[in-house]
Amino acid sequence: MKFRTIFARHETALLGLLIAEILYFSFAGRRFGTADNISNIVRHSVEIGILALAMTPIILTGGIDLSVGSTLGLCAVIFGKLWRDAGFSPALAACGAILTGGVCGLLNGALITQLRLPPLIVTLGTFSLYRGLAEAITRGVDAFTNFPETFLFLGTGQFAGVPIQVWLLLFLAVGIWLIVHRTVLGRSFRAIGFAADGARYAGIPVGRRLMYAYTLAGLVAGLAALTYSARLGTAKADAGFGYELLAITAVVLGGASIFGGVGSVHGTLLGVAALAVLNNGLTRVPAVMNVASELSGVLTGALLILALALGALPKQLAAWRARRQISRHSI
Repeated sequence: MKFRTIFARHETALLGLLIAEILYFSFAGRRFGTADNISNIVRHSVEIGILALAMTPIILTGGIDLSVGSTLGLCAVIFGKLWRDAGFSPALAACGAILTGGVCGLLNGALITQLRLPPLIVTLGTFSLYRGLAEAITRGVDAFTNFPETFLFLGTGQFAGVPIQVWLLLFLAVGIWLIVHRTVLGRSFRAIGFAADGARYAGIPVGRRLMYAYTLAGLVAGLAALTYSARLGTAKADAGFGYELLAITAVVLGGASIFGGVGSVHGTLLGVAALAVLNNGLTRVPAVMNVASELSGVLTGALLILALALGALPKQLAAWRARRQISRHSI
């Protein structure tokens, strides 16, 4: 592969942005490069990373899932309810939470494929539905705490000096990377994103593939709920609030086209890292420390718009060239 081709890749440009962020915050921020802060960045970005990995196959199909954050919150509440009130062991309660996430994803997929409803509208509805169910179960105030140490180890423990949830993220990343980039299933996701009707004519069971993508997202969101609850030591209805926007931003920032067909798991991971460094670094810069939260939201939105614009630019250029060729031949 030529150097110019490598440099032109979206992932290479994003890696350059990530390195620039690290260098800037290392000089401008207070104690940004310390081991404790690096560990803090990694720990706080795991759930976003897990949800972004789950979102990648969906966006490859040209769909979207606005309900993953709400699914996380509902699964966290279900885990707490099963463990504290139903007397389940942490392992069984965890299985129940992950199964709940799978059911949520399955419902999204069924509404989209069976009723032929737009993914945006369906998941906007289930975004409110799942969060509302979590609020109803907890009556808006109940929180589940005092989890056993064996469960909290998932969010606070380490193996070989690396946080346990990071190993989980890496395991998921490898698994989803293999699915997306090395299997027929992954290639069918891209084919559906490029042209769903063409994929049907080619013999791809589009409805079934979409069901797989959305159910997988639900299952993974349930897993993210466990790491979230173990890290914070609590499970409540507002868990994962706003995470869907960060997950979508990470995927699109990583080079995925919101129109489908284009994207990569390694690009998604770079997008997660860029957002995590940005959000943490702003809290370390004295000049913006007091408005870091607001500025982080503004910059995250700006990055999402920029990534969407860059993704649409090639199609606009191609359309402009086609119109120019037509106008030349008509003269």
